[in-house]
Amino acid sequence: MEVIPTSLPEVLILQPRVFGDDRGFFMETFNRRAFEAATGVTHEFVQDNHSRSAQAVLRGLHYQLKQPQGKLVRVTSGRVFDVAVDLRRASPRFGQWAAAELSAENHRQMWIPPGFGHGFLVLSGSADFLYKTTDYYAPAHERSLAWNDEHVGIAWPLAELGMDPVLSDKDAKAPRWPNAEFFDC
Repeated sequence: MEVIPTSLPEVLILQPRVFGDDRGFFMETFNRRAFEAATGVTHEFVQDNHSRSAQAVLRGLHYQLKQPQGKLVRVTSGRVFDVAVDLRRASPRFGQWAAAELSAENHRQMWIPPGFGHGFLVLSGSADFLYKTTDYYAPAHERSLAWNDEHVGIAWPLAELGMDPVLSDKDAKAPRWPNAEFFDC
């Protein structure tokens, strides 16, 4: 697997080896030894999730203050603009973001460590989004940051869609930077 750095050193894009011919393709989506050797990340994954979203659905920016989750994310159908935001107060990159397009065609994955907010925007007609997490979902500790917060300034590719994002009620009401809670590490 090839590791592609982002503007946030802890956030990594992973390009697995894909073996294909006229019959289709094969790729190893996760191998603990290969993942640890390539990334240096030794977290254990405890939960797998799968979501399907329609075009222009924007999910995020989500994180858990207690039981923070590292996420290894990928797309198996469609394409998304995937974003990670450093929400660790002690980090020199606090409030900075990194993004990548993940798609069924490019087979890329993104590693988002604990301490980062995460979100994605569906660019295709729909997308199936799969992710492994390093801790269990804990709704009592879940937090959100507004997807369009000016302090963070994510350059979402909304012009490509020609429409406003489709948000959940929770995401539409997410706090902005001055009112959000962050990681103290």
